[in-house]
Amino acid sequence: MRAAVFKGAGTPLVVETVDDPQPGAGEAVIRVTRCGVCGTDLHMTSGHGNDFPVNSVIGHEYCGEVVALGKGVENLKVGQFVTAMPVAGCGRCAPCLAGYPMACAQMQGLVGGFGEYMRIAAASSVVLPDTLTPADGALVEPLAVGLRGVRLAQMPPGAKVAVLGAGSIGLAAIYWARLLGAGKIVAISRSARRADLAIQMGANSFEALGEGEVERVSAALGGMPDIVLECVGAVGMTQKAVELVAPGGTVVSLGFCTSPDPILPSLATWKQVTIKFSFAYDLREFEHSANALDAGHVEPRLMVSKTVGLNAFPDLFEQLRAGANETKVHVDPWSAD
Repeated sequence: MRAAVFKGAGTPLVVETVDDPQPGAGEAVIRVTRCGVCGTDLHMTSGHGNDFPVNSVIGHEYCGEVVALGKGVENLKVGQFVTAMPVAGCGRCAPCLAGYPMACAQMQGLVGGFGEYMRIAAASSVVLPDTLTPADGALVEPLAVGLRGVRLAQMPPGAKVAVLGAGSIGLAAIYWARLLGAGKIVAISRSARRADLAIQMGANSFEALGEGEVERVSAALGGMPDIVLECVGAVGMTQKAVELVAPGGTVVSLGFCTSPDPILPSLATWKQVTIKFSFAYDLREFEHSANALDAGHVEPRLMVSKTVGLNAFPDLFEQLRAGANETKVHVDPWSAD
């Protein structure tokens, strides 16, 4: 099969012919129909955090058609349209039985969406409704990230919410905060290029980071935010969230910063802020994200700004690492582009 292969930190991906994957016990192989590019892909291929193995195929926001089943798989059938969490667990421990293999002591990653075929864990998969498009299927993973973060905030109805960051995770957080009963929502970003998109996803207003930001955010919400969802993942943003949130409020970090990110504990203590860190999702959140799209909530589709084939993908990936103005790029491994 053809795939975009990782060759080392800071170097371009290379499209090569590699061996077709074979399903192990409890696994399936899918023909990938779409895979989204995540900010984590860009950071980790640039040498920030743990690098991917050299000569590996990455990509974890995927969906596709089941084409082969491994031993013992009973919940999937060849021909079904599916997505899956990009991990496999032992299937027997408490986290696995609760649908959260991320916490399994034997957890292993299953990535490879930047190729024509890939292996998935059957126990971590979700059969997608017929109403969903391939683009929808590849949005389930980032939507589930946003859903988990908003759930962790334990948001009361009518809460004033600020979302730091207007990338795909920030937009997903805005979407879920609106669906789950937030009052006013303000999106906050260093750049206004996605201000209109943030409004379309459910924010009431947009404010730029900078001078007077605390006062402007408070004015937009009618008071300091009860909840701040940090979705940037850059140094200084956790402290910024602590500065913005109301006394007694909650900060949830979804940004996955891979560098030390200091905060001023005395300010957080004085304000009695609760800080939570959200990691990934569970199987129920995957299913709920797919069901929301099935129910006709089409706003998330607005996040997809470009879809390319494997031939054009390495050059675009380099542009994204350099800061290209895209929101969510999808790869169609079977496109001629």
